[in-house]
Amino acid sequence: MFKSGLLILSLLLIPIAIHAQSKGYGGTSFYSERLADEEAVYFTPANFSIKADGKTDVSDALQNAINDLKTTHNFGILFIPQGTYLISKTIYIPQAIRLIGYGSKRPEFVLKKNSPGFQFPDSTDKGKAHYMFWFTSQVVQEGKKVNDANAGTFYSAMSNINLRIEDGNPYAVALRTHYAQHSFISHVDIQIGNGKAGMFDVGNEMNDVRFFGGEYGIYTTKPSPGWQFVMIDTYFEGQRKSAINTREAGLTIIRMRAVNVPSVIEIQPNYVEKLFMEDCQFDRISGPAITISLGENAGNQISLRNVDCRNVPVLISFRESGQTVTSKEAIYKIKNFMHGLQMSSLYADPVNHTISELVPLKTFPVPVAKDIPNLPPIGTWVNLKTLGATGDGTTDDTKAIQEAIDKYPTIYVPQGWYKVSETIKLKPNTILIGLNPIGTQLILENNTVAFGSFGAPKPLLETAKGGKNIVSGIGLSTGADNPRAVACKWTAGEQSYLNDVKFIGGHGSMQRKWKQPAAPPLPWITSVDPSWDTQYWSLWVTDGGGGTIENIWSASSYANAGAYISNTSTPGRIYAMSVEHHVRNEVRFSNVANWKVYALQLEEESLESTECLPLDIQNCRDMVFANLYMFRVIRVNKPYPYSVRVSGNATIEFLNVHNYSQIKYTTNTPLYDPNSNYTVRPWEFNRLIITESDNQPGKSFQTEGNIEKLATGFEFPEGITKDSKGNIYFCESRMRRIYKWSAETRRINLLADYPWEPHALSCDKNDNLLVVFKYVPKKGYLVDGKPEVYTNPPDAAGTSFSGWGNSGFGTLVYSINPANPDETIQLLPKVKMGSVATIFKALYPSHRWRDYHDFNTVTVNKPSECYVAKDGVTIIPVVYDLARSACLVEAYPGKLLYETDEYDKRTVRLKVSPEGYVSDLTYFTEKGEFASAVDQQGNVYIADGQIYVYNPDGKLINTVKVPERPSTITLDSNNQNLYITGSTSFYCVHLK
Repeated sequence: MFKSGLLILSLLLIPIAIHAQSKGYGGTSFYSERLADEEAVYFTPANFSIKADGKTDVSDALQNAINDLKTTHNFGILFIPQGTYLISKTIYIPQAIRLIGYGSKRPEFVLKKNSPGFQFPDSTDKGKAHYMFWFTSQVVQEGKKVNDANAGTFYSAMSNINLRIEDGNPYAVALRTHYAQHSFISHVDIQIGNGKAGMFDVGNEMNDVRFFGGEYGIYTTKPSPGWQFVMIDTYFEGQRKSAINTREAGLTIIRMRAVNVPSVIEIQPNYVEKLFMEDCQFDRISGPAITISLGENAGNQISLRNVDCRNVPVLISFRESGQTVTSKEAIYKIKNFMHGLQMSSLYADPVNHTISELVPLKTFPVPVAKDIPNLPPIGTWVNLKTLGATGDGTTDDTKAIQEAIDKYPTIYVPQGWYKVSETIKLKPNTILIGLNPIGTQLILENNTVAFGSFGAPKPLLETAKGGKNIVSGIGLSTGADNPRAVACKWTAGEQSYLNDVKFIGGHGSMQRKWKQPAAPPLPWITSVDPSWDTQYWSLWVTDGGGGTIENIWSASSYANAGAYISNTSTPGRIYAMSVEHHVRNEVRFSNVANWKVYALQLEEESLESTECLPLDIQNCRDMVFANLYMFRVIRVNKPYPYSVRVSGNATIEFLNVHNYSQIKYTTNTPLYDPNSNYTVRPWEFNRLIITESDNQPGKSFQTEGNIEKLATGFEFPEGITKDSKGNIYFCESRMRRIYKWSAETRRINLLADYPWEPHALSCDKNDNLLVVFKYVPKKGYLVDGKPEVYTNPPDAAGTSFSGWGNSGFGTLVYSINPANPDETIQLLPKVKMGSVATIFKALYPSHRWRDYHDFNTVTVNKPSECYVAKDGVTIIPVVYDLARSACLVEAYPGKLLYETDEYDKRTVRLKVSPEGYVSDLTYFTEKGEFASAVDQQGNVYIADGQIYVYNPDGKLINTVKVPERPSTITLDSNNQNLYITGSTSFYCVHLK
């Protein structure tokens, strides 16, 4: 909510336009009165020795209040009354603590002029800055390392509080916010002044935040979980460099205004961004409004819709090429601007393309009205606990809650766990307001009678059909053993609002400490729970349901799916919904029209979700999915065929799609149509449109060229190599099998199935087969009286694959004679690099997944050790990326070598020294996944969904379409045949 000056309608639940003004700092207070919550802490002079006079330093008192709340309650709310609070040092906010301001004016925290330490950059800090408020993963102890908020930091927030940086603090940043789900900043004005920025490192979501001054409004790296960041109804004015400086933040921006800045979005050099902007305004932008780096990279996905521009002569600048998109019009609208890898239909070939549709305007439009409804005046709210509900987790509060709903339209639900035993039914105008979805829950006990046994779906919470309901800041827990349970059945209409709701059950659960002894932390999930997948869906939108759904986390593994939207054409919008850890389905859409889904994030965990389908869309039309992220965690050890299944749809548009994992088992293809048996291959793309004409049963994928399927029935075959006789070898890592295809008999046989998990294969000069494998030492086994221990080498630090417990094993190499493998298996010795007098070839990983962006440096590092093959002249330099390699590439001294930067989807060219080192890295082409091969003419074959063939100058000369996504490839000695391992089969492409 903002200052007056525009029409404000009194009708509460109709979305109205309240726009950030070009002048005026402060903003209307969102919580104008004190809210009673016996579990909360109030930062008042009565409770703390403070004064809110803007002169008394409250830093220590504020930090103590936050820490006490965390250690006493584990999660909760610190209410900040109206006033001005002076601080002089960083305030740390640990997980699940929310600071919420109240009063007729928003409270304001002011960083004191010339505060100690804020005058100089911190060279040891990631943001090279100092922070007013820093969200952390836990309580910060004086003198100890600060643990930044991370992918496991949930429920943290700041709302209805303004921040101001006084002069003399040039390296001050107001907020550091690297947290995860259900964490946000809302209703905050930040006066940065001469400071550095308003925010460093974004996380999850932001709503109604305004930035004034500073070098930047926001500067950011990738969010800690690697997911998208959603910004709704934000305003930037007067930044000295750019409103936002970014890399990999997944910026999903709705209704942003940027006024009088040199640049709106600046993507950092040599980084990509998945940028989606809709209903925004650029006003008086002196430099390029948006600067794009790596313009030809598939990871770069830029989508702008309905953006109004005034005095913006240069809209887009491409950093490397220097190309620009300009307009001579003083006022114009960006109807559509899209840049990246695009497919105009389900069956279209992916092409790098730019769409630029700019329309001149005579007048500058008023900002688009917001679609988030306003809450009624606090004076009309009724406190649920004053009406008889206890929230103690044991008393049945069903009757008290339902009677309150039947009598009052707006109900404030203070923190507490409210046990219920029957469906809570909302009236058409019912509003339920909580302020922390982990601290405020409606819960079912296991085996609640009304929700047990066999029967139709039964909601814990049910809205009114077509109603204007608002439900905000509440957790819904259906327990583990209530098979009929649906957490929320949503049939409310277009003007309804579901916000900050956690569907509880497994991940993200936290112990409640108050009124009971402190509980130990929840154990990590280490075994399958038989109650998983025994309930209906968590969120069920159906029967004409719609409206705005914002900041939702649905991660109950006990539910059939995290969200099921069915049988509705009522317009709906989803902003920042995270759905994870279900057994069979994450999200389903069935018979749905007129929905826009912004920043849907899907994640599959190993124990729960190895067989889970992330997204199913059937018989839907007129839908948009923007900044769709689909992720499989590092612990998953089995491939899955596709991320999205589509059937019978019309006009479904995907904008900015990210399909990824730290492991090799990224879901094989992002999209599959079972009617045509057609797969969309690119893991990363800017745009795909599915039209009604794409519904062609029986139309299957068409290959090109002379392709022969040699064998099938494998699980992610990889590691392909050949020997001097033309025999081909490959492996199945998880199944620990190695196969040989005989060039003489043209038959395939199982060569070896030893206990060791093979990753990649090659042959030495004498045709001994070399196997890079994972060795896990057995607990209790001693070598010279000491446990056998393996630690990660230093170059492991540049990839998150090495994290999350992915260590403690060795990546070793053994050799076998294929003619007698069982009797000849032998571990290769490790020696110092440079100690082998003559090098025939060195074997390196063909690809490296370096998500910390050190590929260019780590690739040309000089390894200190290498394994030596039995021939004495073939070496395998010891590098950490062998642990994740799908195949090896042969580095011959004096010849060129091609490796793939898998994370950035780029193939590079290197030189090979006589000692087997590589150097002189240069970019070859912006394509690549696991493997490449080079023919005698120097043409390079690159596997990236299909096989792309480039001449030595990097020009695309051919595309080989193959029946399955290729994982690894190799050419025969005469360059007449290209051998391919696909997702399930082994192929030969006859080139000549």
